[in-house]
Amino acid sequence: MARFLHTRIRVSNLDQSIHWYCNHLGFKLQSRTDKSPSGNHVAHLELPGNEHTLELTYSADYQLTVPEDLMHIALSVPDLIAFCDELEKKEIEIWPEDWRESFPKGRKMAFIDDPDGYEIELLED
Repeated sequence: MARFLHTRIRVSNLDQSIHWYCNHLGFKLQSRTDKSPSGNHVAHLELPGNEHTLELTYSADYQLTVPEDLMHIALSVPDLIAFCDELEKKEIEIWPEDWRESFPKGRKMAFIDDPDGYEIELLED
């Protein structure tokens, strides 16, 4: 049986992205190489308790453009409001603007963007 191992995204600044994902979302740096077989700088980040990793890839000769709504990753958190309150203290913009009022019934969700514009969906467990 196949296993889902990692998801790769290209980033414009590897150090900045590692810092952002680790400091804002709780990821840990699992591994890093400055020369993959294809010449990229690669970092694998893990979220404790998960097997699937996020692979961040940087190459100086690649011009990164992230189209709006191309893709997103989704993370679950036990308390969405508390989690987003902490993000807002770090000046991370939460959207949509009325995210706190938009879920009076049903699953609570909000979105943020990483430094390159990739969307991250935040869902309450």
